[in-house]
Amino acid sequence: MAEHLAATTPPPPARLLPVAVLLWLAGLYLRIPVLVAPPLAPFISNELTLTQALTGALTTLPILMLAIGSMPGSLAIARIGPRNTLALAMVIMVIGSAGRALVPDTLTLMLASVVMGLGVAMMQPALPALLPRWLEPHHLALGSAIYMNGMLMGEFIGAGITLPVLMPLFDNSWRATLLAWSLPALLVAAALYLPKREWAKPVGQVAWLPDWSNPLTLKIGLLLGLSGSMFFGLNAYMGNLLEQQGQFGKLSDALFWFNLAQVLASLIMLKMARAWVGRRSTIIVAAALSILGALGAITFTSWWSIASATLMSLTSGILLILLVAVPPLVTTSPETGRLSAGTFLVGYTLAFSIPMLGGLIADWTGDARHAILTIIAYSLLVLPRAFTLDLKPKDQPGS
Repeated sequence: MAEHLAATTPPPPARLLPVAVLLWLAGLYLRIPVLVAPPLAPFISNELTLTQALTGALTTLPILMLAIGSMPGSLAIARIGPRNTLALAMVIMVIGSAGRALVPDTLTLMLASVVMGLGVAMMQPALPALLPRWLEPHHLALGSAIYMNGMLMGEFIGAGITLPVLMPLFDNSWRATLLAWSLPALLVAAALYLPKREWAKPVGQVAWLPDWSNPLTLKIGLLLGLSGSMFFGLNAYMGNLLEQQGQFGKLSDALFWFNLAQVLASLIMLKMARAWVGRRSTIIVAAALSILGALGAITFTSWWSIASATLMSLTSGILLILLVAVPPLVTTSPETGRLSAGTFLVGYTLAFSIPMLGGLIADWTGDARHAILTIIAYSLLVLPRAFTLDLKPKDQPGS
């Protein structure tokens, strides 16, 4: 009886709180280094004389690296463990992000952006792989919601306070602002070694390449592509869409509510994680509502269009958390990083390529709505995959 109570009693709050704080801070740095670029882009472009394409690459290159870099992350997890991988990835991210603040020319700026994107990409599978090592099984869903809350807060914070708050503190220097965002991540990386659990490195050969025989690798990846292409695509084409609708003056407000909805999604999931994570029905509902929101954004006009886009952002954010939380729940601890890396490889490749394809089609037709319709068409094609998800958990080995 005593052994059963020990196995089922949650760790005391004093142990859970530091872990929660570390997970949240690490999640914050999944997005801040990427999304401080858009507000700083005009200042960087003016100093380094960037073309429109290179200015856009400050954001799109790291997003592409989120797909490419997931495999090095999986390999590192298999060789040195998730905690060491996460710390190493954060150091790589800081080298790239701070490096962008020190570059003398365009070429080194792009190389630093690639390095930064690689670091962020390696962080992605390391976080879900770390959860089973740090948390009890009944806290896995909450742990996923905590670091994803940090990530989505990072989107809002990075885009929202860089220009009005941080840049004036550093004499309006974009270089000093980038350093101020980047360097504190080194403290987070060092603090990852404070929790006493999960000191051991992996023993023996651990598989790291995606297991394509596992149907969840492709299914979750395709659905992550739905969530990512919806969010990044509508974010990218919002200005063109509103201009075509004759309400370009509302762009600032539209982007504010669009990005704030992601924060609200993360807060909802902090409350509902235990009830919603691991349920196929919630994934289906969130995906369907995302599609309806995107349809409304191109069908309606005035504030109804913006409200529909905001609904899409909210539900795609919920969908993202629901999907990212699956690997720690359904597979064994050594396999979690491998499954997560495979799903990120598929998901972010699609999140990069589907909106780009939509943009090419919109350029060809001259109608901004066709960019969003391309994303909707893809989403409708992969939605049936959600109905076939098998989310039964496998036994987790003791830590």
